[in-house]
Amino acid sequence: MKTLFSLYRQSLAGLRAMLVATLVLGVAYPLVVQGAAAVAAPWASQGSMITADGEHTTDPDEAVGSALIGQVVDDPDLFQPRPSAAGDGYDTLASAGSNLGPESPDLVELVTQRQAEVAAREGVDESEVPVDAVTASGSGLDPHVSVAYAALQAPRVARAHGLDVAAVEALVREHTDGRTLGVLGESRVNVLELNAAVLRAADGD
Repeated sequence: MKTLFSLYRQSLAGLRAMLVATLVLGVAYPLVVQGAAAVAAPWASQGSMITADGEHTTDPDEAVGSALIGQVVDDPDLFQPRPSAAGDGYDTLASAGSNLGPESPDLVELVTQRQAEVAAREGVDESEVPVDAVTASGSGLDPHVSVAYAALQAPRVARAHGLDVAAVEALVREHTDGRTLGVLGESRVNVLELNAAVLRAADGD
């Protein structure tokens, strides 16, 4: 009987500890962090959403996308993102790479096909097509392209919108982010923000 009573007391103590930990770490702590983030960085804490004018917004009804998540660009006259292996394309519920190894025949065939398509679209030799134009990111949700891929697309976008190539190249530079902390990764260009800037320039804004 003593043993059963002792086990009951221990189980009850463990249950109380679990409930307290759940309330503190699973409820109170996330709410405090979210509240602090909303005050310190309201735009980032709400998903880094962007309007069609390229402005930051915290209103989902005004947003056309997030600066953190890539998306399919249906307009062939705009800058195109890198390929995505996330579901049907930039599906946040299916974030993943293709899991195909570099020697995979399927990957080689896919890359070769994409390389030919990008080269034909941009009017360049296939050897000039950057790697990120034909391969997906590890998450499949990368909102950026390399500076080289953005530069490759600049002449086409400029012609389509009646803009000087130099003006579009300037927009690419304006929307180029350097390496994280100055050392990690490579410089990159946010496609959504760049396309919003192109549309504003085309409208004379």
